[in-house]
Amino acid sequence: MTATPPDFDAAFFRSALGRFATGVTIITTEACDGQRPIGLTISSFNSVSLDPPMVLWSLSKAASSLRHFQQTERYVIHVLSATQLHLAKQFAYGPQAARFNGVALTRAPGGTPMLDDPECAAWFECRNIVQHEAGDHLIFVGQVERCERSFSQPLVYHAGDFDLTPSTEPMSND
Repeated sequence: MTATPPDFDAAFFRSALGRFATGVTIITTEACDGQRPIGLTISSFNSVSLDPPMVLWSLSKAASSLRHFQQTERYVIHVLSATQLHLAKQFAYGPQAARFNGVALTRAPGGTPMLDDPECAAWFECRNIVQHEAGDHLIFVGQVERCERSFSQPLVYHAGDFDLTPSTEPMSND
């Protein structure tokens, strides 16, 4: 069965997708040569499975960091808090080499480079399980090996911009 061609243009489609608020993440890994960290801001993060614990995210086939993520064994997904807008912007724009300027790094338990920032709302160290082609992107599915969370309000991306509106819902300590 063949899909019907769209009756809208790319700008309209992008705007319609922007009506869905998403969280903001930074994903880090090691370069293919093992000599430097690689990182980028992504808002296409989602849960897949609880058993086994799996998540997914997508990356443009045109991204300069694509080959590093395709070939890595593990990566860390950092869910940013509302106080980390500066990091979201730093890892979204500019050359890869400048993204880690002034950013403290550590290693996740599995050895993956990760942000050393307690303000992250959560982080997930994932084994790179499978990748699926989907149009102009690759979908990465990772099996979560370790994770941590805090009680920080998450940074939200909505309608083409970051949303720093604080939640009126109380934070639970459970």
